[in-house]
Amino acid sequence: MNTRQLLHPLLWLTLAVGLLAMLYGAADLYRIQANNALISRLVSGRDVEVEPVIGGPFELRLARAYYLKNKHRYDEALATLSLVIDHGDAAQRARSRYNLGNLYLEQAIAHAETMDIAAALPLAGLAKQAYRQSLALDSRQWDAKYNLEAAMRLLPEMDRISPDDEDETVQQKTQLWTTVPGFPRGLP
Repeated sequence: MNTRQLLHPLLWLTLAVGLLAMLYGAADLYRIQANNALISRLVSGRDVEVEPVIGGPFELRLARAYYLKNKHRYDEALATLSLVIDHGDAAQRARSRYNLGNLYLEQAIAHAETMDIAAALPLAGLAKQAYRQSLALDSRQWDAKYNLEAAMRLLPEMDRISPDDEDETVQQKTQLWTTVPGFPRGLP
């Protein structure tokens, strides 16, 4: 077999592999474009069908949870977030926990505004926990730090106070309330 007889099939094989790679890239580009269109629709406040979201990528599921949260459909948003909470890399897990914290904090604020403190307390605690988990995964998230501080202002951490000594407990409670950022430190 000479070089010319070997080169001809090799060129056809290279052309076929290149064509397959191009078709795969075009299909992938189409899939990305379709997902971006669904995300744009959700962000603009219009709902999409659930089927593409279920099998969709992380960003599409997160956009669906964001849409549901904005429509005050908290249980559905929580169910959607639970699908992605432990999926993806550390940055994606941090973002999903941040959004989970936002979901809980929004509900806690709504209950606090209606003076339903019994319902606001556990939700604020869950929000703080979600923000802490988000920051543990990605400490550069300034939004999570800010929202954690907002949750701390809504519900100061009372779990650090141990009821060993009653006088010490009163002093710790007073110290806690006077050192929470954003609250006055006492009389002038």
